[in-house]
Amino acid sequence: MRATKNHRTYRTTILLATVAALAVLGAMPAPAAAYVGPGAALSLLGALWGLLVAIGAAVAFAVAWPIRRYLRSRRDRGGKTPSARRRGPHAASRT
Repeated sequence: MRATKNHRTYRTTILLATVAALAVLGAMPAPAAAYVGPGAALSLLGALWGLLVAIGAAVAFAVAWPIRRYLRSRRDRGGKTPSARRRGPHAASRT
């Protein structure tokens, strides 16, 4: 029985897929037998917590900056002379 063109293409495709799968499986590294001690794990967790706290602080300051600026401008617009309010209650006794 003669193989038709479609049958040959099918066999070639299967052969190429098998070769590719074997190449990928052969290139994968074997699992390493490694031990991570408790000191290394605690160091890793400490560094992770430090990184998360630093990112959280940066986000908090970035969010708080416009709020503080708004509150400061609102406070300064409230009185007629903002410089008198900044001097404090003892400014009148000094003059």
